[in-house]
Amino acid sequence: MSRRLRRDDGSSDALGLALLTPVAIGLAVVIIFLGRGVDSRATVQSAAESAAQAAAQERTGAAAVAAAHEVGRAMLVDRSSCSMPRVSVDLSDFRPGGQVTVTVSCTVSADGLELIDPPSTGPNTATAFAAIDPLRATEEVP
Repeated sequence: MSRRLRRDDGSSDALGLALLTPVAIGLAVVIIFLGRGVDSRATVQSAAESAAQAAAQERTGAAAVAAAHEVGRAMLVDRSSCSMPRVSVDLSDFRPGGQVTVTVSCTVSADGLELIDPPSTGPNTATAFAAIDPLRATEEVP
């Protein structure tokens, strides 16, 4: 009679799991960072377009700047995908039939992602243009 010796593979499974767990966690954190970058670009573009439309509806330059800043900052509230938001408004062509240009930028936050030490990607920037109705006044009439 021959005896069959059976090996217990439990230790090799545990070793494999111990080696793969840090890699899986690191990959998950990288995917989260990349997702934040995509979300940040989409949010910045949307905020620029909305801020430009809000500015184009105003009748004075001061009101256009205030509206663009209010709308742009209201859309950039998620600090994980967009920290340090900036909104700039160009009114050089602010007249009936002209246009308003709004540039929005912000930086993807690395908060909570210290495990992978992500590189600084710089700010995400988007510029949007909105046409001003050629048949309406841009100054308030007394």
